[in-house]
Amino acid sequence: MQVILLQRIINLGKLGETVSVKAGYGRNYLIPQGKALPATAINISKFEARRAELEAAEAEELNAAQQRADALTDVNVIMRAKSGEDGKLFGSVGTRDIADALTKSGIEVDRVEVKLPEGTLRQVGEYNVDIQLHHDVVTTILVTILSEDGDLADATAANNNNSQSNQTGQEDA
Repeated sequence: MQVILLQRIINLGKLGETVSVKAGYGRNYLIPQGKALPATAINISKFEARRAELEAAEAEELNAAQQRADALTDVNVIMRAKSGEDGKLFGSVGTRDIADALTKSGIEVDRVEVKLPEGTLRQVGEYNVDIQLHHDVVTTILVTILSEDGDLADATAANNNNSQSNQTGQEDA
């Protein structure tokens, strides 16, 4: 099935490209979501009449995402969570937790925009987390997870002491 893309689709194509997709993907997802039109002669002429409007809307989205990225520069999110003596969290910090913390601080971020490629955060510490606001705009924020009863320094010291005692114990054996 040939379709005309009305917006950029990752791993498929850019605005205005005519691409070949499986019939079910085009009929059941792209066309109902308003992301594509069937590539007929009538639809091609309609698209060409609207091309400037669609390109302007895409440029406006990119500009808005760039402004949001500028607001996120040098942001440090500090979160507190219950943890054991070794700094391991009881539970984890995920995309929803980070998005909620950013929203509470006044910066609107959806959980799908928060990218954690290695999964949820399960240790006390500092992490660089990517926020993908647009397919072309990705920014990085610093997320600091502190223990509820202590702080980062206490947990880091406990981790260092544990690793040193493990090394010392291995040498004695």
